[in-house]
Amino acid sequence: MPVVYRFRVTFEDYDEVSRDIEIKNLQTFEDLHNTIQSSIGFDNSKAASFFMSTDHWLKGQEIATEERTTKSGEKIPAMKDCRLCDFIADPHQKIIYISDYDANWSFLIELAKIIPSTDPGRNYPVCVKSTGEAPKQYITIPLSKSALSPEDSLASLLMVGGELEEEEDEVDDIKDDLMEESEEGVEMDEIEGMSEEGEDDDTEKEEGEEESFSDEDQQDDY
Repeated sequence: MPVVYRFRVTFEDYDEVSRDIEIKNLQTFEDLHNTIQSSIGFDNSKAASFFMSTDHWLKGQEIATEERTTKSGEKIPAMKDCRLCDFIADPHQKIIYISDYDANWSFLIELAKIIPSTDPGRNYPVCVKSTGEAPKQYITIPLSKSALSPEDSLASLLMVGGELEEEEDEVDDIKDDLMEESEEGVEMDEIEGMSEEGEDDDTEKEEGEEESFSDEDQQDDY
């Protein structure tokens, strides 16, 4: 005859957060796994394991989300193939539950009560008591406006590089215009004007020299 296990599930690092879950003894560890995940608002997409534990929380037999074999050749059974009643040997059985190995969420599970009969109006497994708000499974850190991803940084560098290239092109265009003007030279009118001015300057210089010579001559006469 099936009985009901009531488990107290507590976050190892958040002992003020707990869930009481009732589940039939003939149901599987996979059923317990899915119920724990939903009761704390986690998704069950990450790998997890149950470890049957001693009274001093020492890990024993592992039961994983997927069947596998360790390097030593030990076979780890899958949750879906393991009924709770086949592993519960103590009326106060303790179990360590690890979820999401990367984040390493750790839970302590203890069999709080064995109910001899099921409730026909209850759909097992079910969370019958919830204490405390569970932490977020995934922690998101908002980026400041100044923080850029590698892709954004690359894009910004390319943009700046493009602007610099455009500025350099503008400078080169100005240089080319100046070079073209210098190669075209001076207009003919300007050349003629310069030559006339030059002749005038020479004439003035000659007249000035003659006057200076005449003055000197007059001085010599005296």
